[in-house]
Amino acid sequence: MGDVGFVGLGVMGQPMAANLARAGTPLVVYNRTPGKAEAARAAGAEVAASVDQVFRRAATVLLMLADGAAVDATLARGTPAFAARVAGHTVVHMGTTEPEYSRSLEADVRRAGGRYLEAPVSGSRKPAEAGELVAMLAGDTEAGRDIRPLLGPMCRQVIDCGPVPNGLVMKLAVNVFLITLVTGLAEATHFAERHGLDLDRFREVLNGGQMASPISRVKIDKLLYGDHAAQASITNVLENNRLVAGAARAAGLATPLLDACHRLYAETAALGLGEEDMVAVIRAIQARTDAAAARDGGTERHRRTERNGDTERHEGTERPALR
Repeated sequence: MGDVGFVGLGVMGQPMAANLARAGTPLVVYNRTPGKAEAARAAGAEVAASVDQVFRRAATVLLMLADGAAVDATLARGTPAFAARVAGHTVVHMGTTEPEYSRSLEADVRRAGGRYLEAPVSGSRKPAEAGELVAMLAGDTEAGRDIRPLLGPMCRQVIDCGPVPNGLVMKLAVNVFLITLVTGLAEATHFAERHGLDLDRFREVLNGGQMASPISRVKIDKLLYGDHAAQASITNVLENNRLVAGAARAAGLATPLLDACHRLYAETAALGLGEEDMVAVIRAIQARTDAAAARDGGTERHRRTERNGDTERHEGTERPALR
């Protein structure tokens, strides 16, 4: 396939590109922040000085970018340079955007003489580092056959999802389960902790039961040990939540669990925790509990004061923090 381009070396893109390079893929990478390209360089990739250089060198370009605006900027979409940049290239959109955005981008790329595929991935940083992501491939069948070998070093499974934008719709459906699952785990942990349960035994029960999964095992450790280093950040989850809600509203679908999660993640971001891992949502749950306790305690103190005819001072009890 010749040189392959990779643009976007963020939390997920860095390990994905490094795995490609280590597998022997002739890879040329670019990131707007040059320092983020060092892991790919160390793994054997060539670091381009510009996006133009990537497209000059590579007929296939993988994009792992934050949103549609970043994709449009990379492709120079909406400018005369767009057609020259994508003509004769296969553009593979691996990030997460609105499905309708992807549908319109496919039409523009094809009109300009290029090929377009979606390949969003399910998984966070740890699966990305291990090459165990799951890709949801959608688009031109022939282009999909060509691109499959490239996805192997990054993904343990590649699932054909049909035409664009089915790959992204599938990703959003998976994210409904992911977001509600981790939020439920955080709430369960809060419930156990505030009831004074032995949290190591709580983890043992969870990990030994039928609900256990790779994601629950990783996230329960992060919850119990206060490890909020981002694998998927609160800000990222909020954006994914917004994308799911938009697609649901467009189809006239109800999302009651996701709507509740959205409020909790927004509250977590408002606490200044936007760059922490999604397990930090437990802080918003804790804050709700503490606020309710303060309200209830204040009401009860007021009642006692009225009954006793004097003023009582309430000494708060500090809850033990999660480790």
